[in-house]
This record gives sequence, C-alpha cells and structure tokens, in this order.
Amino acid sequence: MESLKKNADFKNCYNSGKSFVNKYLVLYLCGNGLGRNRYGISVSKKVGNSVVRHRVKRLIRETCRLHEHEMAVGYDIVIVARVRAKELGFFKIEDSLLRLTGKAGINISSGKQSEK
Repeated sequence: MESLKKNADFKNCYNSGKSFVNKYLVLYLCGNGLGRNRYGISVSKKVGNSVVRHRVKRLIRETCRLHEHEMAVGYDIVIVARVRAKELGFFKIEDSLLRLTGKAGINISSGKQSEK
C-alpha cells in the first residue's frame, strides 16, 4: 500500500478530484495514471488530541490495507476523518469507508467500477 506524502499531491486531489461524503468520512478521488493506488489520510486537530487522531488514522489505514485488493487501480485516494469519527470502532470505520468506495464506484466487490 503506497501513501501520498507530498502536499502538492493532496492539493491536487482536493482541487481536481471528486468528493464523496458521509457522516464520518470524506473521500477525495482523482486518477493518477500510475497503475496503482496511493492513499492519503488526514485527521484534523478538531478530531482530538494526538492519541485520538493517531488511533483514527490507524483504523482507516488498516481498513485500506485489508480491502486494497477490492479497489480499482490507478487512483489517488485521500480520506479525511470528520469529528464524529473519533467515537467509532474498527467495524464502523470499515463500513463507512466501504460505503464511500461503493458510492465512488471504485469498489470492485460491490459490482460497480467507474472510469478514470
């Protein structure tokens, strides 16, 4: 699983990508033309202190790792945690993220796949 590290990559995804929203997460999606997915996870200080933020980030990262084989390839995916996400356990975060990827059309296991 490759991650987005540069601020320019995050900004590109925010500005030129599509966004999908639910109560707990926001997913930004844009094509990268690399033949693999790159993931970026952002958790604001509004969510909580560093312990809480890191916990949320770990849960999101683990969900991405477990379901990476179900995703269409060739995308930069930025996941932003909303304040309500701090109260969630792993299975709620997983469900929320899988619903967003289904809505975005990149979850192959849900039967839909979008064009790049």
